[in-house]
Amino acid sequence: MRYVDVNCDMGEMPEALADGSQEKLMRYVSSANVACGGHAGDSRMMRATMEQALRHGVAIGAHPGYEDRANLGRTELQLPSAEISRLVHRQLATLGEIATQCGAIIGHVKAHGALYNQAGRDRQIARAIAEGVRRWNADVILVGLAGSVMLDEFQAAGFPIAAEAFADRRYETNGSLRPRKFQDSVLHDPEEAAVQAVRIAERCSVVAVDRSIVPLTAQTICIHGDTPSALEIAAAVHRTLTEAGVEIKSLTK
Repeated sequence: MRYVDVNCDMGEMPEALADGSQEKLMRYVSSANVACGGHAGDSRMMRATMEQALRHGVAIGAHPGYEDRANLGRTELQLPSAEISRLVHRQLATLGEIATQCGAIIGHVKAHGALYNQAGRDRQIARAIAEGVRRWNADVILVGLAGSVMLDEFQAAGFPIAAEAFADRRYETNGSLRPRKFQDSVLHDPEEAAVQAVRIAERCSVVAVDRSIVPLTAQTICIHGDTPSALEIAAAVHRTLTEAGVEIKSLTK
């Protein structure tokens, strides 16, 4: 049976924790990327998110980003490599301490937002992320955009890697994500996102914004937890992958 990890960025929205929608998401994914207090989240949210993941058997990963809460870490910053390494290490250390208190294990690290996108095309930033992770724990999987230079740099740094594709984002013809400044950058329709997820898992490709076919191979598929229709998207992706005979399981199982 074919299999793929389905990951979701979590611990970013207090309202999703309060109304129970975040925990409902846990039913449909195999991995949770937990915000580490940089772009979003705080110690209470980190703890609650990891406790939810433990209850549902969902693998836990760290989701560090630029410490720019006003823009949810989605604005590109020009920071020295040493500062990027420090902020990544700082956030992982914070999440790691809470994980230890919860009895949780952090198995993967995935950068967030602008930091992730910049690392996808800038080897120096990718190396800085890897160095920050290494200072904390060298025995984790680093997740990066399928086909990007960040995966090359992570692997060169000695980390096991997982290539990532997105169920709820539109792609450019070069395999990069369509920038969020464009209105059509996010797929809000659950069925459209589900079709894209199955295409990634079965055909190792996505259909780009110009309708061309972009080949990619991914071990994990992301759903953004802060998309308004995230719960519906996750349910549709889970159902459609399962119906297609694709097993959903985490990177660490």
